[in-house]
Amino acid sequence: MPLSPVRLRLLVASLLTVSFLGALDHTVVSTSLATISGELGALQLMSWVVVGYTLASTVLLPVLGKLGDVLGARRIFLVSLVIFLAASLACGFATDIAWLIAARVLQGMSSAGLQLMSQTIIARVTTQRERPRHMAIIGAAFPIAILVGPVLGGAITDYWGWQWVFWINIPVGAAAFAFALVAVPRLEPGPAPRSFDIAGAAVFTTALVALVLAASWAADQSGGATALTALAVSVAGFIAFFLIERRAPEPIIPLYFFANRTIAAGTALSAIIGVGLFSITAYLPTYFQMAYRTTATVSGLVPIATVFGMLASNLLTGWLASRTGRYRIFPIVGTILGAAGLLVMALLPAGLPLWAPMMVMAGVGMGTGAFMSLIVAVVQGAAPASQTGTITATINLVRQVGSTVATAVIGGVVGSGVAALLPAGLDASTLTPHQVHGASAAVQASVAQIYGTVFTPIFIALAAAYALGIVAAVLLPHGRLSDEPVPATRTPSETLPA
Repeated sequence: MPLSPVRLRLLVASLLTVSFLGALDHTVVSTSLATISGELGALQLMSWVVVGYTLASTVLLPVLGKLGDVLGARRIFLVSLVIFLAASLACGFATDIAWLIAARVLQGMSSAGLQLMSQTIIARVTTQRERPRHMAIIGAAFPIAILVGPVLGGAITDYWGWQWVFWINIPVGAAAFAFALVAVPRLEPGPAPRSFDIAGAAVFTTALVALVLAASWAADQSGGATALTALAVSVAGFIAFFLIERRAPEPIIPLYFFANRTIAAGTALSAIIGVGLFSITAYLPTYFQMAYRTTATVSGLVPIATVFGMLASNLLTGWLASRTGRYRIFPIVGTILGAAGLLVMALLPAGLPLWAPMMVMAGVGMGTGAFMSLIVAVVQGAAPASQTGTITATINLVRQVGSTVATAVIGGVVGSGVAALLPAGLDASTLTPHQVHGASAAVQASVAQIYGTVFTPIFIALAAAYALGIVAAVLLPHGRLSDEPVPATRTPSETLPA
């Protein structure tokens, strides 16, 4: 459905605003968690304010993708925005942690709809060649939210109270809703399904929740048996899901998609982004506080440099791909840059000036940004237009699952590795950067060496993940992005382009 240039700019501005609102709500809460848990008297359940949101936004992706194809992306987008605002209001009025977690789950579910439908709508109104530029603009919402979210959340908590971390969404979201009513076009939904894959959706949700819980509990040394049980449930669930999807007339994740080389390679690249970079970002400040003996404020400069590199590269490659029609070179160069950067991080000796790892991680961010949004646009173009929502959900799903699982695994490796190597007299469970910085020079040097020893194999493993990404990028077919308008509908059985 082609739009006029003015209408398209209005649409991109509307989708960017709403996408930023959803992405910001994931990052803005981090600095207010301690205050929230303290006032609600539930420090032990604090992590579930974040985990509940993330889990809900992940497990609902395939269901929302299918609903967007069947009912229309505009309808799901607007309903998700209304639910998001209602959930934000409920979060601010929470009087206990159970209420807050339930409202955050609802927020996460609706946020998934906002992010997913924004990408789906763009795919439906642009040609393949136009799409990377506009997708990159909308994709910029996530790195910008990473940069400003924690600072904004801290300022709001200090000056207005933690409730306004959620309530600030109401006026901004209401304005965005009015904007979206005008800017988002009515899109023709796909053909009505013969049935909805309820069994597949239920089994997939159970398996994915069990997998995320297993990864989370595995990081806790006392949760080994529980983690193994959850992992067994997850494996059994995914096997059952595979068997169900092979027989379902309207599967929520059509397995025949992955016979297409573009979709298979693009999905692998999306997973590598979650595994290779998103998983390590949360641990970088701790690493630099301990190994480089920096303050908490200074240690945050490295993730900021990483995100800046990602943001700049994301926008640049989106513009270049739309201008030239070429796309294959960007994931190839990006994965090479990511693999090389993480390998250099493994080899850097602790104690160098901080600008050295900042530049290296900025390079990793640039490599990731080179294909972060672009690969979504490329994969969308390889699927039938009637299943745009489904394929968009799939490629986002593997990225989020990869990030969640790898984050938990890295946390477990760091926790157990540091605890095993710490000298007598230091307790890993109570060790803080402040405590280390106040210790003797010998203790500081010992802890720095331990963190370097523990993180070196982690960086090498993540570099290996990006090396696999190089293979996936090379397997992408040669070709140019099409200038032809996307047809309104296609039948699911239509042959997929390579």
